[in-house]
Amino acid sequence: MGLIFGGSTDVLSSQRTSRIIGPLLRWLNPNVSDETIRAVQAVVRKGSHITEYSVLALLLWRARRKPMKNDPRPWSWREAAWAIFLAGAYAATDEFHQLFVPSRGASVWDVFLDTFGAAVGLLGLWKFGRWRKRW
Repeated sequence: MGLIFGGSTDVLSSQRTSRIIGPLLRWLNPNVSDETIRAVQAVVRKGSHITEYSVLALLLWRARRKPMKNDPRPWSWREAAWAIFLAGAYAATDEFHQLFVPSRGASVWDVFLDTFGAAVGLLGLWKFGRWRKRW
């Protein structure tokens, strides 16, 4: 959560990350259009939302579940929902925090995207567990 909070400051604002992604794309392909650069930046930024909240939900789930080797307990959707809810609640507080950062903007859609990322992370864990049981 501390890493997410730090990333919600000016440090990872779109103005700063565009200074990295744009030049990198121009180095890889000097003829890349500005429109393409903006599209790649949007995909990277929104993909980061999904990734970071997937990891957060997995960590919250693990903290609640306290899994052990060869855990005999079945999967609990209640525990997964708890982790998704907490990740979504944290996403809402993070967007509220961004209201007070001049170079950032708060977005309800980002809260939905973050909560979706949390759900994706836990669905991935569930699928991995089912796959692993078959072997």
